[in-house]
Amino acid sequence: MTKQVQQFLAQHFPKIVEWRRYLHQYPEISFQEKQTALWIEQQLQQIGCEVERNEEGYGLVVTIHAERPGPFIALRADIDALPIQDEKEDCHYRSQIAQVMHACGHDGHTAALLAIASYYKQHNDWSGSRRLIFQPAEEVSPGGALGMIKAGALQDVDVIYGAHLWTPLPYGQAATTGGPFMSSADEFAIEIIGKGGHGGLPHEAIDSIIVATDFVQAIQKIISRNINPLAPAVISIGSIKAGSAANVIAERCYLNGTIRAFDEQNRLYLMKRIEEVLQHICALHGATYELKIKQGYPSLINDKREAARFFSVAEQLLGSTHTVRAEPITVSEDFSYYLQEVPGCFMFVGAGNDEIGANYPHHHPKFNIDERAIINAAALLITLAEDYSINHS
Repeated sequence: MTKQVQQFLAQHFPKIVEWRRYLHQYPEISFQEKQTALWIEQQLQQIGCEVERNEEGYGLVVTIHAERPGPFIALRADIDALPIQDEKEDCHYRSQIAQVMHACGHDGHTAALLAIASYYKQHNDWSGSRRLIFQPAEEVSPGGALGMIKAGALQDVDVIYGAHLWTPLPYGQAATTGGPFMSSADEFAIEIIGKGGHGGLPHEAIDSIIVATDFVQAIQKIISRNINPLAPAVISIGSIKAGSAANVIAERCYLNGTIRAFDEQNRLYLMKRIEEVLQHICALHGATYELKIKQGYPSLINDKREAARFFSVAEQLLGSTHTVRAEPITVSEDFSYYLQEVPGCFMFVGAGNDEIGANYPHHHPKFNIDERAIINAAALLITLAEDYSINHS
C-alpha cells in the first residue's frame, strides 16, 4: 500500500504542482474564498467526485465510499490566504492579486487533498469511507472549522487527520506530539481613561500612559507568579498608542495583546486575572478602563493513540531519523475544534529548503515551500487513514 501511494503521487506530481501554483497566483482571504471554492469544485468534478457545498460559507466536502465496509475517516485542508503583498522575485507563479498571498502553505494543503481525492477515486483496494474537508477561513477567528462542523462535516466520522506544510522544518521531515501541540490564542483590547493635562503640571492630571506601563509590567507577573511553571502560557502586548504632543499628558491609552495557553483552565484564568489586575491598577491611579476580550481558537490537543500512529506511519514513509517528536508551539489552529469532536492527529510536514529560498517564516511576504513536501503530506494522510482502517479497534 505504501509503495502504491508513493508511486501514484510521484506520477501525479506535475499536476499537483500545477494545482498549487494556480492557487498561489489567485489567492483569496478568509471568508472571501468564492472563486477559490468554485475552482476547487471544478477540479473535484473533473476527478469524478460529488461535491457538497457548505451553505454558510465557501467550504466544500467530498465523501467517497469504498465497496467494502469500514471506518469513516476525515482528512482536512484549509483554502484561505492572507492579506500580504507577495514580494517573491523571479517567481512566475507569484500572486496576481494585490495585497493577497498564500503565505502559509494553504495552497499546498489544498493541492494535497485534491491529490488524495484523485487517489481514492482511482483505487478500490480500501475499505470504509473517506470524507475530504476543504475548509475556508482558518486564518481569522472565529475561523471556518466551526461552520463546517455545524454543517455536518464530521457526521459519522470516526477519526480525523490534518497536515500543515511547515518551512521551519526541513523538507523530508515530519513532526507532531501527542496531547497539547498548539496553544489557544485569545486577543484583548484595552482603553485606559485618565485625565488629560499639561505636561508641566502632572499633579493635576491622571496620566494614562503611566497607568498602562504599570499594567504591562504587572501582567507579566501573572505568568511568573500565578501560573504553574510546568504549564506554559504567554501574555504579549503587541500595540500601545497614546498621546499626540510632547507637552500634553495623554488622557487615553490603547493597548492590544494576546493570551496563549495549552491548558483550558489556565486560559480562562488568564482572561479573568488580566481584568482583575487592570481594575486594581486603574483604581490605584484614579483611572477607568474598557476591556474587550475576543476568544480565539482553543488549544489543539492530539489524541495520543493517533499521534502514536503518526510516528509509526511516518517512520515507514520518511525514516526514523526524519520523524520528529515536536515540542508544543504557541501558535494556534482551528483544527483544534475538530479534535474536540472526534479523535485525530495534526502534524507538521517539513517544507523548508534553503537552496531554493523556501526558508522564510510563515506569513512572510517572500514565503514559499519546497513543493515536494506536498507529496509527503498527501502520503502521510492517506497512509494514516489506511493504517487506521486496518488496525483500529
